[in-house]
Amino acid sequence: MNMSRRLSILVFSGVPAIVGGGIVYALFNHNYSAVFIYEVILILIVIGFASK
Repeated sequence: MNMSRRLSILVFSGVPAIVGGGIVYALFNHNYSAVFIYEVILILIVIGFASK
């Protein structure tokens, strides 16, 4: 996989990070630790896709 494809995967994952982070924040009664866990899981998934 070339570098431009890896970068596009990282940019494409920015939308779920921003929108999903806000949704998780609202669902878990304004708890930043839940957002942090969500973001870490999202980063691990993105690294998995980008490393292929």
